[in-house]
Amino acid sequence: MHRTLKCIGAILFVVCCIGFSDGFITTPYVFPELAYFPKMPQAAANPVTVEGVNLGRRLFYDPILSVDNKISCSGCHKQSAAFSDSPNALSEGRNGVFSKRNAMPLFNLAWYPAFFWDGRASSIEEQVFHPVRSKDEMNLDWKIAAERLEQNKMYKPLFTDAFGNKKIDSVLISNAIAQFLRTLISYRSKYDLVAARKMNFTADEYEGFVLVNDQTKGDCLHCHMTDGDALATSLVFSNNGLDAITDPVKYNDIGRGAVTGKVTDNGKFIVPSLRNLAFTAPYMHDGRFKTLDEVVEFYSTGVHDCANIDSKMVSAKQGGVRLTEKEKRQIVAFLLTLSDTSFVNDPAFSDPFVK
Repeated sequence: MHRTLKCIGAILFVVCCIGFSDGFITTPYVFPELAYFPKMPQAAANPVTVEGVNLGRRLFYDPILSVDNKISCSGCHKQSAAFSDSPNALSEGRNGVFSKRNAMPLFNLAWYPAFFWDGRASSIEEQVFHPVRSKDEMNLDWKIAAERLEQNKMYKPLFTDAFGNKKIDSVLISNAIAQFLRTLISYRSKYDLVAARKMNFTADEYEGFVLVNDQTKGDCLHCHMTDGDALATSLVFSNNGLDAITDPVKYNDIGRGAVTGKVTDNGKFIVPSLRNLAFTAPYMHDGRFKTLDEVVEFYSTGVHDCANIDSKMVSAKQGGVRLTEKEKRQIVAFLLTLSDTSFVNDPAFSDPFVK
């Protein structure tokens, strides 16, 4: 017993010494319990802390990271729209310049192996670097961004709380925002409550669920798993037959191919989650479909057997899965159960500058 107490005391002494030698102690962020989700990948080099999340949340909403102090991350990623830019198909950046693709919603990012529609960023931290330095978006030199924050009376102590006495630089800034983004977890939709046996689907919602997971009907399960994986995406890159392109080099937007350099990846984009579709219209990488009804109609009758089409799109040669009107209605009913009202209203994710 005495030896055990001595060991515990020694461990506590070492922990305290480490904390005080660095000049700060952080508080680990406690994530919610997530039934039916895969195990959450951890970023060992950037552990999520209460202090880091608090700082990152402020940076996310603050236009201080744009060249003219007018655009923040939240400008194109609104909480009310599940952190997408709905209802805009394309987002407006500096000087009226519009993005080339639809702004992806931000939730459950900790599970993603790559970011942006083409996967050009391999981590959330790397993803943060792109919009800040992009000349068509926030257009701010990272050195200037760090200098602004170093001189800011509010931010200097927040950085110290989160990272100690390290000099503010682009890495610390991106780490803080990434920590906040990892907390944006959507897990409280009706779908989740049904999975937890706290609610029941309506008859149409249940039939829609069955159709989505039926390979002879909706056949959505290969890319958008909803029968045992709460992410509702396979997290891979796919060509779903949007355009009648038979030569892979003729895609107007080659997507993943621009990153890998492989012609076989032309026309492929990351499979988005089915979650929060009620808040994120319009849909697809270019925002071409304004409503869920249009999306379901596309998969029913509008699929093209094009170059590099995903082999799982087995109905492409007949133009789609050929659903009845009732089946289309039921699928939409189910898809809407994946929308998480609690997520888009959670005060923990809201603008800290609005009282």
